[in-house]
Amino acid sequence: MSAVSKNVRAISVRTGDAAARAATARSAAASAKVKICGLMRKQDIDYVNKLIPDYAGFVFAPSRRRVSPGEAKRMASDLGPAIQRVGVFADATREFVLEAAVECSLDIIQLHGGETSEYWHGFPKPVWKAVQVKSREDLAQARFLKGIDALLLDSAAGGSGKSFDWNLARECDFPYPLVLAGGLNPENVVRAIRLFKPFAVDVSSGVETNGVKDYLKIKRFIENVRRLSDE
Repeated sequence: MSAVSKNVRAISVRTGDAAARAATARSAAASAKVKICGLMRKQDIDYVNKLIPDYAGFVFAPSRRRVSPGEAKRMASDLGPAIQRVGVFADATREFVLEAAVECSLDIIQLHGGETSEYWHGFPKPVWKAVQVKSREDLAQARFLKGIDALLLDSAAGGSGKSFDWNLARECDFPYPLVLAGGLNPENVVRAIRLFKPFAVDVSSGVETNGVKDYLKIKRFIENVRRLSDE
């Protein structure tokens, strides 16, 4: 069984051609993975250990959810083995990213800034590159990204709970596994998966109440995704 079909600890299409990447994306969409991002508290770790999403995200980029590598390391060390660790960065130095990846035992590096392929070339972990979708031009440029393991589509204000215009991207066919973010919540995630058939869905604000993670919202989000996968 390939690394992708089991999980995406090391997505096997990193060196494959565009056709292989697209096939991976289509097969993965049959059972979309779930990433809960922006974990900040011990309670958040307790929640995800009970509910077992596929990924847990720690934000190292400027954000109200930002944590230090030391904080992330302590939380990540308490994560169950079935949950992969994703570090979210934006225009950080390569040195900081690589050091945090080692210190926090990250499985995936997620980039949200203006990074280019030269920046992540040689990274020892799979790279998810985020694109803020404001226009069709943003999506056109995304097709030229090289050396990534997944493309993450986000709103212009990531972490805000606001969606981008889904009509801009619904007809696009990307040569990478697709991670869908931006304004997802338990109420709209099923529609989003049916529209985009993503490899994974990524949520933060949509499973919060008063700015902190809400156990019941996380539970509903994960249940709705996995119920759809069973249809």
